[in-house]
Amino acid sequence: MSEITRSKATGERAQKVQGKTAPPADDIDLDAYTSVAEEHPYQEDPSRLPPQAKERILESGVTLDNLAQRSGTFLQIDHSVIHSKAQQGGLEVMSSLEALEKYPWLSDYWWQAVSADADKFTAEAERNQHHGYFIRSLPGTKAIQPVQACLYLAQHGLAQNVHNVIIAEEDSELHIITGCATAKMEREGLHIGISEFYVKKGAKVTFTMIHNWAPKMAVRPRSGIIIEEGSVFLSNYVCLKPVRTLQMYPTARCVGENALVRFNSVLVAAPGTTMDVGSRAILGARGSRAEIVSRVITTGGSIIARGHLVGQVADVKGHLECRGLILSEKGTIHAIPELEGLVEGVDLSHEAAVGKIAEEEIEYLMARGLSRDEAVAVIVRGFLSVDIEGLPPELSAQMQRAIDMSEQELL
Repeated sequence: MSEITRSKATGERAQKVQGKTAPPADDIDLDAYTSVAEEHPYQEDPSRLPPQAKERILESGVTLDNLAQRSGTFLQIDHSVIHSKAQQGGLEVMSSLEALEKYPWLSDYWWQAVSADADKFTAEAERNQHHGYFIRSLPGTKAIQPVQACLYLAQHGLAQNVHNVIIAEEDSELHIITGCATAKMEREGLHIGISEFYVKKGAKVTFTMIHNWAPKMAVRPRSGIIIEEGSVFLSNYVCLKPVRTLQMYPTARCVGENALVRFNSVLVAAPGTTMDVGSRAILGARGSRAEIVSRVITTGGSIIARGHLVGQVADVKGHLECRGLILSEKGTIHAIPELEGLVEGVDLSHEAAVGKIAEEEIEYLMARGLSRDEAVAVIVRGFLSVDIEGLPPELSAQMQRAIDMSEQELL
């Protein structure tokens, strides 16, 4: 059985599992947003974009001033692809619609890691797609620098439906920074992002996503990952800025022996923000391993932090860890860890803790000369720091920059 065929079969089994734990459907009115967007011209040199746009894009981890520091760049504004180019041989970066037209074989991957009929948002993305990116590393290619992609919403009231496909061919290595942002804080809009990852035998993908939305944005990412034998997928997600509603539940399926997946999330819910965020790993091959780690803070918003590990065969191992910090009496955190062992010989564990900053910790730091605000800032900074094994230095530094830039807004 081929890996793609096996992944389809695994996906059918996964659908039965997903029905019990997936976030419930919500009442977002798709008709409240327009699908008609102004065209934006292609930019050979995206560094010439207006300073305000470049600043918002930079805050989401994507730099436009020195593209030589990246192995490739994809930039989409509203429904227009305004820049798309690979800087390194052995890599491909383009619109997913362009790739589908260029490569007939891509249809064999289309909607295999994510089901088109999973909910009304996937159905809408299939019906009315507005590009998205295709990133591929050819067999044996090791990305020297990260590939970067940005999905930017400039038009008020717009629905942006993108479909991204990432393929790491056998024994290749991809490092991706992807950022999502809105032009101005008062913008309203809907972002539906479908992302399908295919990590082939012996390949490695590190994927760092930084969201920089606005307080009135509704965001619905839908992601699926298929991980083959001896391959690695590391996902890092950062959302520290206000957003009206965010709901996401990426699912990784380990279909090859000794596959490895790690999800790391750092989330802050400001007043008026509702987040329903989690990760799922389905361990379907011997020797496969998974780790899901989340750090969540509420300064007045609501967070549901989910995690789900499914052991389908013997000799698999998974661990869940969720830690929540409440910095406001009006904020709420609901941690939902789930372990599901379907056979003998699985090793699954979890730990979760939610609470406020201990007063003795603040007093300890104040006794050493810090003010109360400084003491709280030190504790929060330490809480948000997640040690991610195997993360390239550039991606680790980018995550820390996002945290540092948002630190003052947390307190």
